[in-house]
Amino acid sequence: MTETDATTLTPSQLNRQVRSLLESHFSYVWVEGELSNLARPSSGHWYFTLKDDKAQVRCAMFKNYNQRLRFNPGNGDQVRLRARVSLYEGRGEFQLIGEFMEPAGAGALQARFEALRNQLHKEGLFDAAIKKPLPRSTAHLAVITSPTGAALQDILHVLARRNPAIRVTVLPVSVQGANAAPEICQALLDANTYALSRDDCDFDAVILARGGGSLEDLWAFNDEALARAIVASELPVVCGVGHEVDVTIADFAADARAPTPSAAAELLSEDREELLAQLEQAHRRLRRAMQHRLERASLQLKQLRVRLRHPGDRLREQSQRLDDLERRLHRTIRLRLDQLRREHHVLRERLQANSPRRRIEQHQERLERQQGALKVAMGQKIAWTKQALERREQVLASLNPLAILERGYSILSDEQGAVVRSSTDVTAQQKLYARLATGSLELRVEALRAKDSKKKKA
Repeated sequence: MTETDATTLTPSQLNRQVRSLLESHFSYVWVEGELSNLARPSSGHWYFTLKDDKAQVRCAMFKNYNQRLRFNPGNGDQVRLRARVSLYEGRGEFQLIGEFMEPAGAGALQARFEALRNQLHKEGLFDAAIKKPLPRSTAHLAVITSPTGAALQDILHVLARRNPAIRVTVLPVSVQGANAAPEICQALLDANTYALSRDDCDFDAVILARGGGSLEDLWAFNDEALARAIVASELPVVCGVGHEVDVTIADFAADARAPTPSAAAELLSEDREELLAQLEQAHRRLRRAMQHRLERASLQLKQLRVRLRHPGDRLREQSQRLDDLERRLHRTIRLRLDQLRREHHVLRERLQANSPRRRIEQHQERLERQQGALKVAMGQKIAWTKQALERREQVLASLNPLAILERGYSILSDEQGAVVRSSTDVTAQQKLYARLATGSLELRVEALRAKDSKKKKA
């Protein structure tokens, strides 16, 4: 391939391809280092560098991620960053896109959280393709939460304000402690069982809710069994756990995540005022459509009345037209039959004049003559070929060098297989091989003799 055959890229095309290659070949990585060059522009995004004693890497952390942090980092802090490997196309600079940051040496709970998250992500439990769609209209909600917590009151308050017609069934559970995760799993199972087996329990969706807290407080919602129960649920599950900055395994497994319990209620409820406005708008559109339809029908009725004729007139007209068509059909059939008879007569005369019988007999006689000639020629060819083969065999036998061995001669060769033609080609004590008519001998040179039969020292 010449230089002109190679594809020429612009810098932006090259950077775009490199970025795609980086992001498709690297999953999330954890990087630990010293924070430096931290910039916080008015956009709310953070730009900084992570470095150690040998290297550094540029990083960016966008507003929707850095707002969730539980600490305020500064230059010189030792931090751990979970990020995606990427490339800033504008300058062609390698960078990390951070999504979570914590002080270096954070507890084992975070490590367990990340390990479980990565495991379930690889299994496909968080794939968008398996998420169930939320109902367009909600009539009955199952709420799995603590009956005494503020999360339930927030949900009920939002539903009463937005759409009081929505029924709410509370499945009480513990939301903290060792028994919380098993209780939530059982409540999810009960909600699905009731929805399938009882006519009075036709849940449209499930809200899994809890107020905010520390990572330890929310640990029940980072349970592997709970994540699998959420994915297995036939009912759509909306997770509204903690505050906006709180992220749990249940959030990833749920069919939809809400930043707070109140937001989960808003997600599954239509605003009453909006519904009334939509209903009024639909009513106005219906009235306009009906009025327009009546006006069009009235106009069509007037036009039809003008065009309306007595049925007897139409019948007489159609009868006359039918008689005309019948006469035309009979005339066309007679003409077509006459034409076909003439064509048939012409074709029959041509066929008789061009009968293939005589040509077939001529070709058959010619074929028999050629078959006889072919047999004679093949016999001669075989005889000539056999005589030529016998002559070549005789010549080959007379030229075969191995035939000489039958008369008592031998062929000497050295260890490399080279034929020895003169005493000068070998040395004393050299190993030689003699090929006879039958078998071969391994020899060793004791002495060398020249043509004058005098001994020659090695």
